[in-house]
Amino acid sequence: MEQPRTRPPQPRPRRTAPLPPQAQGGRAVRARAGTVYRAARTGRRVPPVLVALRRFPNPRLTGLGSGLFCTAAMLVLGFLDQLLLDGAAAVYGVLFVVVSGLTAGWVRKADLVTAPVALPIAFAVGALSIADGGGLGARLMGVFTALALNAGWLYAGTLLAALIVAARRARLLLRRAAQRRAGRSRGPAASPRGRTA
Repeated sequence: MEQPRTRPPQPRPRRTAPLPPQAQGGRAVRARAGTVYRAARTGRRVPPVLVALRRFPNPRLTGLGSGLFCTAAMLVLGFLDQLLLDGAAAVYGVLFVVVSGLTAGWVRKADLVTAPVALPIAFAVGALSIADGGGLGARLMGVFTALALNAGWLYAGTLLAALIVAARRARLLLRRAAQRRAGRSRGPAASPRGRTA
């Protein structure tokens, strides 16, 4: 009687389901890191400023969120300026320009217009803390005086935010135009002939 041959069990390939979009984020990060590494390997050096900026936090604020962020930041920074430096207007102005740049860089693409609008309001709210005066009326007069004397800082911060927003908007429009051109080149080359209206 013949013995049946027995094969050793062979491992079956495991079937895996595709990863959900949330889990694919790690792959995208690794792919980007690999791209940077390959660019560095092929001779193109990434400037250290860009490397430092990539490590910087990059939140995306809504229009309301950007307004709240810059208002709260200027109020806190104004109180710290009053507490530590006796309300130095130049320090407050420099801090306002920095907050303006951050607000314009962190606002969402859909709410780009709101950043330059919210900044003058944040400057006025923060000026409450550095304004001179004891009572409410004197404090309000101090705010108007601070706004009049520091209008240069107000314009500089608002102009910086407007320039950043304009650059981001132009970059967004160029990217959309490139995607449209790429979509058209991938689409049907010619319309079918012989159809009459």
